Formats: sequence, structure tokens, C-alpha cells
Amino acid sequence: MSGANHRARDVIRVLIADDHAAIRAGLTMILDGAPDIEVVAEAEDGATAVRKAAALRPDVVLMDVRMPGTDGLTATRQVIEARTAQVIVLTTFDMDEYVYGAIRAGAAGFLLKSVDASRLVESVRLVAAGDGVIEPSVTRRLMAAFASARPAVSRPPGLDDLTQREREVLVCLGEGLSNQQIARRLGVGEATVKTHVSRVLTKLDLRSRVQAAVLAKDAGLVG
Repeated sequence: MSGANHRARDVIRVLIADDHAAIRAGLTMILDGAPDIEVVAEAEDGATAVRKAAALRPDVVLMDVRMPGTDGLTATRQVIEARTAQVIVLTTFDMDEYVYGAIRAGAAGFLLKSVDASRLVESVRLVAAGDGVIEPSVTRRLMAAFASARPAVSRPPGLDDLTQREREVLVCLGEGLSNQQIARRLGVGEATVKTHVSRVLTKLDLRSRVQAAVLAKDAGLVG
């Protein structure tokens, strides 16, 4: 009973959306094997994912892109706009256009479906804690291609409204640093970093730290 109580207090609640039952079962088995994660629901399409996310308010949604009816990108946008959960999009190397769409929709992370169990678990933990995750092997190519597809913006709207500290945080986001890494670099607590990140996103009218990273690169704040 004490273990159950501990789990109830500290659990990260996850919803898995994928139209293949076998994939949902595999992801569920991996995540439920972690002591601090619980899969609270599954969805076989985007519309169901949006509905269950609104009803259950999970911490993280693992969202497949290609599903019947409402696709994963549309569902991601709806979940993010409703602020019902953070979303990690499941993607593949040969479908970059979906990843770009997911960035625009405000996804907090992107993982390949072939991700190993430890990376999947750690990614869910990071996103639940307010960080973003992108599969390391596609990060550089993804950022470069997405940025080149956008019009050059030398002074993005809202950039001048940032405080010096918020600009420093934006640079860190552009470098792909986690909240913990930003806290160490700037000599502040992680809670303070989360506050700064939230303010940066609000002032720049962005939905995710991944969008902030792209903007930082567009603006020339990072190499």
C-alpha cells in the first residue's frame, strides 16, 4: 500500500495515441515499468486523443503522426492550444515534413518510433519537468531545415521586450540546454529557469521551447 501511495503522489501520467495496438502495448509496457510513470489511457486516433487528454489531463501525450481521421499534427495543435498536456511526437527519419508541422503545432519533443526504452522513459520525464526533447541524431538537420524554410527575421516581434536574463535564457534554449543545464550556467535555481522560460514564450508568442530554439537561431543569437 505504501508503494501505491508513493506512486500516486509522484507519478507522471501519460496518454499514448497510436493506431497500432501492438505499438501502444509496447510503449505501455516500457513506461509502466518505470516506478514514476503510469499510462492512464490509450487512443487509436487523434480525435480520441484530444478528447481523453481533455478529460484526464495527463502530463504527457505520446502522439503518433499518421492516424486515421484526425491526424497527430492536428491533435497536437488542439491539445497544446487547450493546454491539457505536453506532447511528444513519434516520427521517423523519412517524414521530416511532419516534424516541421509538429514544431508549428507546439510539440515539446520528437522521438523516433525505434527509440530505446531508457531514452523513452527519460524523455517523458524531461518533458513532464518542462524541458524539450529532440532525437539527437536529427536535431541539427531538423533545426537547419526548418529555419531555412522560414523567412529570415532579424528582429522577431517581442525580442526587444525581453530582459537581459530572459535573452540569456533564450540563447540557452537555442543551444538546446535543459532547465538543469541552464540553471547551472546562469547560477540560478531550476524553478527560476522555468519562470524565465515561461516569460520568454509568452513575450515571443510561442507555444514551446523548441519554437524558441528555432527563433533564437533565426535571430542569430546562436550559431
